[in-house]
Amino acid sequence: MSPQSRGIVFYLTGVALFAANDALGKWLVTDYTVTELMLIRSLGAGLLLIMLARSTGATLKLPKGQGWLHLLRIAFLVGDSFSFYFSTKALPLADVMTFYMSGPLIITAASALLLKEQVGVRRWAAILVGFVGVVIALQPTSAAFSPSALVALFGAACFALALVITRRLRDCHWVTLVAWQFIGCGLVGAVTAPIGWVTPSLLDFALMALVGLVACGCFMLITKALSLAPASLLAPLQYSAILWATILGWIVFADTPTPPILIGNLLIIASGLFVLYRERVKSQHVNEQIEPIP
Repeated sequence: MSPQSRGIVFYLTGVALFAANDALGKWLVTDYTVTELMLIRSLGAGLLLIMLARSTGATLKLPKGQGWLHLLRIAFLVGDSFSFYFSTKALPLADVMTFYMSGPLIITAASALLLKEQVGVRRWAAILVGFVGVVIALQPTSAAFSPSALVALFGAACFALALVITRRLRDCHWVTLVAWQFIGCGLVGAVTAPIGWVTPSLLDFALMALVGLVACGCFMLITKALSLAPASLLAPLQYSAILWATILGWIVFADTPTPPILIGNLLIIASGLFVLYRERVKSQHVNEQIEPIP
């Protein structure tokens, strides 16, 4: 597989894990504060990161001259985590996901402006078709126009810009990048969690730590994907989260997909398959231009 193909596989897998992780996180913040979840979630992620650092030889040392980019990335990801869980306390998960699905549009625009990636008309069309599919599938409620919606939209922008910066920092080890973002979330959680602290049961503590473990796995896959493929190429694949959410709802909760959900998912699948098709065509075109070694 080419590096970009491997990046696509990593990204799709990370998005699939996020679908389950987000639902569990929303369930937990109904009884606990957002910052409490951020703290315990970071502790759970730390367990996995310590093992990975030992096995890969990665350290917390950052390359010189990029400190401000790393700080900006950490700030965006802390803003993303807080905004997502905060908005799910007031909004249905479907509404929050609708706002977060604006991410591919932001990522693509920022990639073209900041990373100078070539984004053609076909890729823009695929992103727009996918977003239409999201709106049809999720059918945002009237709550999507509440003040909490602005928090969700802010979180979506933070997440998108953090991914663009991650692509810029692709020369830094992926374990190091993920470790620093959870350190940032953990520090913010440690400082603010005492406000409104609710002591969790042993089971809920374990579930919060599990959210951290799964989220850590998600971000590792996405960070690795961004080191292999352009951000604007991977952006439309974020829409696959809706497909996985539909499948999980059907299997776990016996939620029968409605016609709008089916139509929306078909559009999302079509946009994703088109992106994959275009990537395959481009790869074949490049291979045909490579002259064999005599």
